[in-house]
Amino acid sequence: MVSGRHALPSRWGKLYREIAKFGMVGASGFVVNLAVFNLVRTVTDWQTVRASVLATVVAIISNYLGLRYFAYRNRDQEDRNSRRKELTLFLLFSAIGLVIENSVLYATTYGLGWDSTLATNISKFLGIGVATLFRFWSYRTWVFRTTPGGRTADSRPEPVVPRPEPALSGSREKA
Repeated sequence: MVSGRHALPSRWGKLYREIAKFGMVGASGFVVNLAVFNLVRTVTDWQTVRASVLATVVAIISNYLGLRYFAYRNRDQEDRNSRRKELTLFLLFSAIGLVIENSVLYATTYGLGWDSTLATNISKFLGIGVATLFRFWSYRTWVFRTTPGGRTADSRPEPVVPRPEPALSGSREKA
């Protein structure tokens, strides 16, 4: 257990690493999302939001694989039921994120009439940003949780490093 002056940097360091891994997976999902969205819009004559929903679903699948096997691979799963619960929660929160993301696109496309390629990509970008904040919070809080002791499955306790005793001034040993 880390205590004292080293506790805060250790906790922040773990959070920074988690955010970095989540960000790497998210960045790849972002690229997948926009690439599929623009490909579907170019190749088919689908409506904007319908193409966006398909792109978001493809990105959700790639993000699950990245989060489960890269970012949160050290989070414990005791059995098959916990894996099923994790996947169910992931899909639930991903669906909420899908609604958040595509609501922004819907509002700008059909509410404001911004249907150019640039406008839809900017709207999609903003929607992904808002939904990402929700997803990060929900995934780390409910889906990829730590074990009850607050540790991940493969984490080890921090070693205790003894601090040297301060020398007492004025005390001298006589030989």
